[in-house]
Amino acid sequence: MTVPLNVCIIGFGISAKVFHAPFFFNNPFFNWTAVVERSSNNGQLLKADIKTYRSLEEALDDTTLDLFVITSPNETHHPYAKTILEAGRNVVIEKPFTITSAEALSLIETASREQKILSVYQNRRYVSDFLTIKELLQQKILGDIVEFEGHYNRYRPEAKPNAWREENKPGSGILYDLGSHLADQALYLFGLPKYITTDIRLQRPHAKVDDFFDIRLDYGFTRVTLKAGMLVREPGPRYMIHGTMGSFIKYGEDPQEAALRKGEMPGGPGWGQEPTSYYGLLHTERDGKVIKEYLPSKPGNFGLYYTNLYNTIIHNAPLKEKPEHGYNTIRLIELAIKSNQEKRTVPCTELIDVKYAD
Repeated sequence: MTVPLNVCIIGFGISAKVFHAPFFFNNPFFNWTAVVERSSNNGQLLKADIKTYRSLEEALDDTTLDLFVITSPNETHHPYAKTILEAGRNVVIEKPFTITSAEALSLIETASREQKILSVYQNRRYVSDFLTIKELLQQKILGDIVEFEGHYNRYRPEAKPNAWREENKPGSGILYDLGSHLADQALYLFGLPKYITTDIRLQRPHAKVDDFFDIRLDYGFTRVTLKAGMLVREPGPRYMIHGTMGSFIKYGEDPQEAALRKGEMPGGPGWGQEPTSYYGLLHTERDGKVIKEYLPSKPGNFGLYYTNLYNTIIHNAPLKEKPEHGYNTIRLIELAIKSNQEKRTVPCTELIDVKYAD
């Protein structure tokens, strides 16, 4: 018998509306029953019978709630999560996990002490390109990887109105926003790097916080480059991977976010499947024969994150998106900032050696 978890979403901006709430509809594992919004009623526009609480404390008085999903501004992540954990509830935190690695360690200790589940929402592990690349590397089709390059570019020359992520305050900027995705993918695929070299910039005239970064991770034999910018009108490959046996070049964007922004509900026929024009070019050698072909992409599915989380909470399955993963991402961001400030390569210290891959 399926026992659904009652969910409360904290904050109801684009993140909650697009990346979280849709995966609770028609889902036997979850009942989305409440939202915390200080002044608006946006949750009720999506689900009329939702309970709207005006404070976290008011929501915590609702003893029926099992899981809290934090999508509010970055500076609230640590205090909200700590309060929820100490109240004996499970927590999902939208990336970035916290603003500092010290805050992340504090939450890890609190979750352990309270024996509750704490997870970071790294949904970019469940996009078409990453799932395809993960399988490709696991099968060693490219041999040993020499170079991996990942991009997360956009073209937005103008300032985005009322965007707290573009305000000059802790945890804002593209490094925390998009860097959290790319750093997590690198850590997942390659483990802990030895050194980091970073260039972080404000490229747009109106920019108050960073809107470009170029991160170089040194793994010894393998070199990883992670880049993101807001002035890339014509994007190149999203991923370029070169190994001792071949290369994989991948263009295009996983279709889930665009579909969710249009109001489509997940799970229908063809959900998360990329068009054939986005298939990556595989050029390698297999059984002594050179192969140059387009590799069909695996379908993406953000919903797998919540399925896995449910199995952890209800069935004690291993947690896939661990709080230690969130810590490592934030620590890597801190080291990137240090490298940029000091204009030098710095060692990757104080990372937690924790399992990533399935």
